[in-house]
Amino acid sequence: MKKRLFQSTMLFSLALLLSGCDLALFDSSGVTGKQIGDTILLTVGLMLIVVIPTLIMSVWIPYKYHTSKSDESYDPEWEHSSKIEFFAWGVPIVIIAILATITYLTSYSLDPRKELASDKEPLTIQVVAMDWKWLFLFPEEKIAVVNEVAFPVDRPVEFLVTSQSTMNSFFIPKLGGQIYAMAGMENRMNLMGYEIGEYRGISSNYSGFGFAGMRFKAKVTSEEDFDKWVEGVKASDKVLTGVEYDRLIEKTRDHKVEYFSSIDPLQFKNIIESFIGAQNGSN
Repeated sequence: MKKRLFQSTMLFSLALLLSGCDLALFDSSGVTGKQIGDTILLTVGLMLIVVIPTLIMSVWIPYKYHTSKSDESYDPEWEHSSKIEFFAWGVPIVIIAILATITYLTSYSLDPRKELASDKEPLTIQVVAMDWKWLFLFPEEKIAVVNEVAFPVDRPVEFLVTSQSTMNSFFIPKLGGQIYAMAGMENRMNLMGYEIGEYRGISSNYSGFGFAGMRFKAKVTSEEDFDKWVEGVKASDKVLTGVEYDRLIEKTRDHKVEYFSSIDPLQFKNIIESFIGAQNGSN
């Protein structure tokens, strides 16, 4: 009785804990994220073709052939069954072939560098991972924002990602996959949100004691609201000068959102090239 009560309590507690989980990968608001979620579900579904029968047989076989059972159909001298061999080898081979095909196709279709199909011009946003904050540069709008990014709904966005210091990982779970940020290098990721909303952006690669607070807001807005947001940033009295950038390089925790109304158009290029000398010197 006590054991059954303990098991029931554990199951109820587990269900209660999982009820608060945000399954972002399976409830995506982005084109890429939805494709990734569908691929994961398809892969898991194919594997369950083997897992579910195995779990059922792990209970049914001990029950049917327990020593207390007197079943004359049981043959202890049994050695071979062509039917069992066919299913034991054939089903896994077919599943592996299907999974290999899916993996091959999605390796190209879900390539983060691949441009998304749309009749709208992509928006370019440059991303710089810092200790412990995110700097977003908008070269077309000539503005910069710390720990906040916005872009219009149903419009492709090309993120150019690099790092000012240690290796990091740029990730917006509700919109799509993640991409690594590395100093002196440029990575690219294309995303597109199809639902207006405010989503959580995080770092998914541990980078020091301020890692937990390295978060940002990703706002998917209408075209009109995006224009208003840009105008709001341009109304700031801060300019991303060399002095201001040096201030941002300093390590901070839980950094607040900052707006910069003007930037150097070559800021992102200069950040990457600042590591070229260091790389050459280490070779």
